[in-house]
Parts: sequence; structure tokens; C-alpha cells
Amino acid sequence: MDYERQPYRRCGRSGLLLPAVSLGLWHNFGEGKPVESQRAILHKALDLGITHFDIADRYGPPIGAAEAAFGRIFPSSLRDEVVVTTKGSNPMWDGPYGKGNSRKHLLATLDRSLARLGLDHVDIFYLHRDDEDTPLEEQAATLDHMVRTGRVLYAGVSNFSPARTAEIARLLRGLGTPLLVHQPPYSLLNRGIEDRLLGVLEAEGVGCVVYSPLAQGLLTDRYLDGIPAGSRAAEGRFLTADRVTPEVLAFVRALAGIAAGRGQTVAQLALAWALRDPRVTSVLVGASSPEQLEANVAAVDNLVFTDDELAAIDRAAKEAGVTA
Repeated sequence: MDYERQPYRRCGRSGLLLPAVSLGLWHNFGEGKPVESQRAILHKALDLGITHFDIADRYGPPIGAAEAAFGRIFPSSLRDEVVVTTKGSNPMWDGPYGKGNSRKHLLATLDRSLARLGLDHVDIFYLHRDDEDTPLEEQAATLDHMVRTGRVLYAGVSNFSPARTAEIARLLRGLGTPLLVHQPPYSLLNRGIEDRLLGVLEAEGVGCVVYSPLAQGLLTDRYLDGIPAGSRAAEGRFLTADRVTPEVLAFVRALAGIAAGRGQTVAQLALAWALRDPRVTSVLVGASSPEQLEANVAAVDNLVFTDDELAAIDRAAKEAGVTA
């Protein structure tokens, strides 16, 4: 493992360090994906200093497959050198207890996740999304219980509003289990967390691990010449063709020119841009090959932006009409 390949950032006001670029095991670790390809990606991640692996109970397909793949492939001898995360909230089985943030569902889904992962604990457990039908006090108490029973080391939330994030942080602090991290979407095409959430996280001492920093592949050069066969947009997998608009393409072409001047690809620029804010602890990337992962991690080779570059990026977004 090359700990010098990329920088590590402190997660909020905790003692935990995370790599600037982390690996998300979403739909590249489901059934139907070659085991050798999955193993090669995980080994390349370790070679690149990626010590943080982000998973969820629903990741696959089918649901649970990503956790099971990680459990089969990852070398147990390296357990103490990595951070393994999972999440719960979304529907996992039929009936009233198969979804949501009730204590009943969350403790059951955590046990199932640990069994699939082959672990006795995860480093971070996230509430994957808020559940307004479950009192926030119950959600916080369940996270606290997970930590106190040793099955989870740190508590996190994902997709919570700024106000609800501040409230659950307060509740957890009162219980003696600080909120470690929030996981929201963030990219050049989705800048919503800049309005309030990042300020809340800074005030509460909570880290920020962002997902979709490449906007499901829009912030790459993949769609500049049309929608290629087999792409997410072509197949409607989490990115529909109607999102590949002339405005978005105009913005990406402008970014390509700025990126070239920095010696980067569009994807590398987009990742570096998300990391420009010190309140962002890490960006999550997926990978369909070791080569793609290596190219994404190369974003850390140039994380500094001039004022002129940042102004050019904002101007390009405004001119293309994609300012979020």
C-alpha cells in the first residue's frame, strides 16, 4: 500500500484521516461482474493509497451483492489498515420492518451487512437518508447503540438537510457519540451544499465525504461526441439521456479547455475542484477498471486552483446556463 500516493485529510474534528480520493463500491461490484476484475480494482485501490471503501446494504445488483463481494475478495490481513463503511435506511426486504430508520430495521440491517462483509464491525455506519416518520431521537439513539456495542466505530448520515444534520449532531453529542461525517452529493453540476450544509458541518466539526463528484459521468469526456453504446445514459442506468443536454455539453467542453491548461482531464479537474474546499474530506469515485481508478486518483497531483481558473469555471457554468 502506497501511503504517499495521495494526501489524507482529517474528517471534521475527529482523529480519523481519510484519503482525498476514496473508492465507492456501487454498481461495479454486483453479480455479473467478473470476480477477477473486482479483485484487480480493489488491489489497485490499495496500491494507490485508498484506505477508505464506501459500501451500502443495497449496493449490487442484486441488493447486498457489493458487501458480499467485498467480504469474499478483500484480504482480511489488511483489516486494520482500511476504513470500511456501510449504510442502512432503504428498502431491503418486504414488510413493515424492511426499511426506514427505526431501531428495529437499522439493527437488523446492520447485522445482515456484517454477515455479508464477514466482519465483526464497520468503521462508519451511515443513515443512508433521513426518515421523517421515525423520531430523530430514535435515529440518534440507534447510532449511539451501534457504537456502544462495538459493531460500529463512527456514526454518519447521508442526504440529510442542513437543519436535520445540525439537530442529529446535537442529539448525538448529548449521547456521547459525536457525528463523524455527512455524505451528500456534490459536483460542478450540483453545488447545493455550498448554500448551508458546508457551513453547518464546519460549525459542528463534522467531516464531508461527497458522492457523485463526476455527476454520473457527465463531468468526463465520455459524452462529448454523443451517447456511446453501453454507457449509463444509453442504458438509462442512474443517468438518463435527457440529462445530456446541449447546455451541459457546452459546459464540459469549456471545462476541457481549462483542464488542458492544468494538465488534467475533465474528470481530474472536476475531482480536484470538489476537493478545493478544505471542508470536503474526500471524494468518492467508482471504477470499472484499475486504469480508470488510477486516472481518477491522479487528480490529486494538481489540487491548487488560481483565482483566474476558478473564475473561468464559474463563468463557463453561467454562460452555459448550468449554474446550480
